[in-house]
Amino acid sequence: MARYFDVHPDNPQRRVIGQVVDLVRGGGLIAYPTDSCFALGCAIGNAEGLARIRTIRRLDDRHHFTLVCADFAQLGQFVQISNAVFRAVKAATPGQYTFILPATKEVPRRLLHPKKKTVGVRIPDHRVVQALLAELGEPLLSSTLLLPDEEAPPTIGWEIKEALDHAVDGVVDSGECGTEPTTVVDLSGPEPEIVRKGAGDPSRFE
Repeated sequence: MARYFDVHPDNPQRRVIGQVVDLVRGGGLIAYPTDSCFALGCAIGNAEGLARIRTIRRLDDRHHFTLVCADFAQLGQFVQISNAVFRAVKAATPGQYTFILPATKEVPRRLLHPKKKTVGVRIPDHRVVQALLAELGEPLLSSTLLLPDEEAPPTIGWEIKEALDHAVDGVVDSGECGTEPTTVVDLSGPEPEIVRKGAGDPSRFE
């Protein structure tokens, strides 16, 4: 049965944030809100958590997972980024974008696209997520909480707990969340490619 964490959206309680992070460090899988929609998240090194996300979402090995980072210093450890790409990403973050970039050796092979050796990264504009990341000290391995056969992500924490009570270990609720996933931009090639149009304005990359 999943634990339920009620977190204040503007002033996240340190005690509760610590409990969530302890769960993640202990190998747990959580559902948590972001500035776009709910996501599934676990520690980067959690191979079982990754497999559970694949099972919940019915994903194949070509799916791009996302490292949700606290800031640019953290992001730079996990992806290779040129000066031009740096400027483009910097101008759009924190915000509702996921960027696909070549991974560094810090990223476990199981997280990489099998052919491109790329990974998704993002820096969210959300106080609860930033509190979790600050306490955790590393990115959260994440994927949009979009269930099979559903057109939009769920938005209400207690409904997610009911639906995934035996599939995740914790649900973080800080109030109703959005329904639109991030805009995904592939910056691994010579020109930006909009992979998915979502919450972030794609026009700056078109």
